This record gives sequence, C-alpha cells and structure tokens, in this order.
Amino acid sequence: MINWVIEIKKTLNINSFIGNQKKIYIFLIGLISIGILFGTTFSFIINDVDKILVKNQLEAFFILIKEGPINYQSGLINSLLTNLLYLFGKWFLGISIIGLIIIIILLFMKSFIVGFSIGSILLNYKFKGIIGIITYIFPHQILNLIVSLLLSFYAINFSIKLFSHLFFGQNINFKKTMNRYVKILIICLISFVLISLIETFMSPFIIKLFTFLIN
Repeated sequence: MINWVIEIKKTLNINSFIGNQKKIYIFLIGLISIGILFGTTFSFIINDVDKILVKNQLEAFFILIKEGPINYQSGLINSLLTNLLYLFGKWFLGISIIGLIIIIILLFMKSFIVGFSIGSILLNYKFKGIIGIITYIFPHQILNLIVSLLLSFYAINFSIKLFSHLFFGQNINFKKTMNRYVKILIICLISFVLISLIETFMSPFIIKLFTFLIN
C-alpha cells in the first residue's frame, strides 16, 4: 500500500505540477472557475419558458430522490459510461496534436454544466437552495472536477511535448513520458469508478436531506 502511494506521488510529480507547469495549472483552474461562473449566470438569463422547463426537471429530480424508487443499476451504468467515455476520449485526445483545443472545451463544458445546475437550484429555491447546492456538488461533483483537472493537465502537457518533439525537434524520453501518461490513465480510471459509485449510492442519500427542507 505504501509503495502504491509513493508511486502515485512520483507519477503525479507534484513539484513539477505546481512548479515547471504552473502556467498550465493556473490556466485550467481559471477555466473551471469561468465555466462555473458562466453556467451559473446563464441559468439566470435564459427565457421564462426555459426557466419553467428547468424548474420542472429539478422538481422531478428531487421527487425521484425523495420518493424513489431509484434504479441503482441503471444509474451506475449510465454514470460509468459517461465518466469512462469522458476519460478515454480526453486521454486519447492528449495523444493527438489537434486534440488540445477540444480538451480545453470539454473541461469548460463540464464546469459550465456544474455552474448551470448550481444557478438553477439557487434560482428556484432561493436561500434554501444553498443547502441544495451543497448536497448536489458534495462530494461527487467536486471530486469529478478535480480528477478532470488532473486529466486535462496531463493530456495538455503530453500534447505540448509531442508537438514540440515533432515540429521543433525537442528531445524527450518518449518511453518515460508515455509510461507516466498511462499511469495517469489508470489513476483517473480508478478515481472515476469510485466517483460513479459515490454518485450512485451515496449522493442520493445526501441530496435527500435537502428534499425534506423544500417539502
């Protein structure tokens, strides 16, 4: 177990993550923040028809959480498919030179969706919605964004190194770089599976606390 933790630390290379690649790290943090902000703002400026539609969907969601029955098997499968498709898609985009912009867009859209959900809950439930937001994003949405940030960082980093090597002749230890990139895939794969389990079996019980507040 200790060796596995040490290996993860080596793979993540924290000093390099916040040191040599600090600009990429700060850029991605800013991108997530902007995505959440834009998503939250967008939920307030959509037209009244769309607001009613969102309200109805929210109410149906919370009623399902409170009264059930919840199909855990279907929920787990859908969550796993979504997370794993996102994981492998973004990982393979890191190998392609043209995937850089798509990686950035995917991270922004994930943040935007979280922000839109936050704004919609706050818009429809006012101050009570603050509790709803906490129960909705904690812990699986927060963990999802963190793992997505990690994956995006290494996908972008790998793509830049590959581009520099092919077009500018920069020497890189391709085997070492690829091995680290594969290890990141494994770490994110395990993380997304755990997140799907949390989202399916734990989050509904947390969100259910909010449903008693609004009914």
